[in-house]
Amino acid sequence: MEEKKGKLWEKGILIALVLIVLQLILHFTGQDKNTALGLVSILIFLAGIIYVTILYSKDLNGQVTFGNLFAHGFKIAAIVALIMLVWAILMYKVIFPDMEDKIMQIQREALLKKGLTDQQVSDSLAVSKKFFMTFMVAGTVLYYIVLGAIGALLGGAFSKRIPAGASPFQDQPGSTQPPADPSGQLPQ
Repeated sequence: MEEKKGKLWEKGILIALVLIVLQLILHFTGQDKNTALGLVSILIFLAGIIYVTILYSKDLNGQVTFGNLFAHGFKIAAIVALIMLVWAILMYKVIFPDMEDKIMQIQREALLKKGLTDQQVSDSLAVSKKFFMTFMVAGTVLYYIVLGAIGALLGGAFSKRIPAGASPFQDQPGSTQPPADPSGQLPQ
């Protein structure tokens, strides 16, 4: 069981590290506000969850149910969500503490473009600043959990698995195991 948990964490850490490296590259190249490049991180995350779910099915030679595949993919997505949450907190509070102010400035400019008065903008920014970490935590967790559920569903759908309604204890076509003897005797 420990080996399974270790493998889950290894897969989750690997996906999270790829996402963190991508975020750092986008940040240092000034492309962190580029929406098209932001979609790349979504695709990497989804592809990672789908890939590890398919690998899990292959490791078990397809002798796994859709529910087990979904659970495996979702557990890894939850690990990635946890790591990315810790990363986001470190990023905003320790590594790039000025990033929150930059976001508030961008929000200020957007509100002024909408035609809000200075008082309305100030009030809106005060609320945003007060609840910034709460929104960031909730947004990060929700983002990765929802995308992770989608990735786990897709991974389960694309993986070889036991057909719905079939028992994993039934003889499968192409099985290398000898058929069960109705007398209960083991083959010699």
